[in-house]
Amino acid sequence: MSDSSRRTGAPETAADVADVEPDNPHVLVIDDERSIVDVIRIGLRLQGFTVDGARTGLVGLEMAQRLRPDVVVLDGMLPELDGLSVCRRLRAVSDVPIIMLTARDEVDDRILGLDSGADDYLIKPFSVGELAARVRALLRRRQLLSGDVLRMGDLTLDHSAREVLVAGRSVTLTAREYELLYMFMRHPRQVLTRDAILEGVWGYDYPGDDNIVDVYVRSLRTKLGDQPPRRIQTVRGVGYALKE
Repeated sequence: MSDSSRRTGAPETAADVADVEPDNPHVLVIDDERSIVDVIRIGLRLQGFTVDGARTGLVGLEMAQRLRPDVVVLDGMLPELDGLSVCRRLRAVSDVPIIMLTARDEVDDRILGLDSGADDYLIKPFSVGELAARVRALLRRRQLLSGDVLRMGDLTLDHSAREVLVAGRSVTLTAREYELLYMFMRHPRQVLTRDAILEGVWGYDYPGDDNIVDVYVRSLRTKLGDQPPRRIQTVRGVGYALKE
């Protein structure tokens, strides 16, 4: 029996546990469909990742807190504890990047997932190649330069501490929301196109379309309390600009 199976008390199957290779990025997949976990496990391992799997929300949450993976791939519909609840509980104690899996392509569902703490989402059915690209992009985005404090009006971003303040009030952002705000604050008053934002935050090889930018800007505005007249302004047909 493997170490992971002994620790969780879950039955040992290919969907529950993978061999640990400490030098490789570690991905935890939480999905109740064994076939999906198996496909992801095999596909990501072929691309150099270490993969562990869980098929219930409670087991997945426990494994995420104990194993401290580099990325969590999380299904929205789970037994024992649903995916949104797992996401919220995990985000309360960790800034690990989270990719939500969803069977529905509805903007409200995406916003709910982002507000719960997810950094990205992927709609079923999906290719493992696309998932791997998004995992790599999240890992790249975490390797940011540190040491600068950026300010605009009552908005402060301390990059070394990865802390955001609005009028002295701390604001909790997901990793992707933070990177989006960081890009805006590094280029104040400059109009950033959606393509530039995609490349700067998601990476040049991001396989999706630029609608994801609009979803994240909306979520970021909500968390910053950005009411009209907005600090993150829409430049119709072009992109966005951060202004005082």
